[in-house]
Amino acid sequence: MGVARYREDPAPPGSGLVCLWSHEVAPDAGSHVQRVVPDGCVDLIWWSEDARVTVAGPDTGPHLPELRPGERLVAIRFGPGAAPPVLGVPADAVRDGRLPLRDLWGADADRLGEAMAGSSSPHAVLTKAALARAEGPPDPIVPAVVRALSRGEPVREVAGMLGLGERQLRRRALAAFGYGPKTLQRVLRFQRALARARAGEPLAGVAHGAGYADQAHLAHDVRDLAGVPISALL
Repeated sequence: MGVARYREDPAPPGSGLVCLWSHEVAPDAGSHVQRVVPDGCVDLIWWSEDARVTVAGPDTGPHLPELRPGERLVAIRFGPGAAPPVLGVPADAVRDGRLPLRDLWGADADRLGEAMAGSSSPHAVLTKAALARAEGPPDPIVPAVVRALSRGEPVREVAGMLGLGERQLRRRALAAFGYGPKTLQRVLRFQRALARARAGEPLAGVAHGAGYADQAHLAHDVRDLAGVPISALL
């Protein structure tokens, strides 16, 4: 393979997961830095070097992990709002974090890491352990909030639609997503723009279609959330 190889595979239907993913760095390559940008998601990541499992995100800015030659990562990605019942803590407790899963699960996390190291299907081991750990379903407002904010609905209208005050919505959004609703809306808009730009759409059309005021607004938001211009990010 080349310097590094990243792969995504479909997640089990109804699991609350966006995907299963892996990232490998060639043994004869130098260290590899991967730019991770906000997407509203939370990942559980197993590192082959020491068989530890870490919790990543949700992020509000870029993260630049350095992967060593021969390193292999195996991970699952929870969609916005899906991780708290599995982690056992509100999403804002791990916002912008990269913390050992052991801090949340204790010795069970160590046993999980060892089981993954000895398995020919580490994704299956990680997925089964995570889903078995869930303490119930996500907050029931999650799907409606994501849909409404993705459409660009004002936060006040989203709160009213749900029969909540704006402060109530913010409190529940922080626990479910790790962000207040305005920040979540910004992250979702950023991801829509990236998807359109990666599909080859001109940036002026990307800005309009994703819900930005203009191309300058898009450029500012991408620099703020990703740390680089959109051309470099793409």
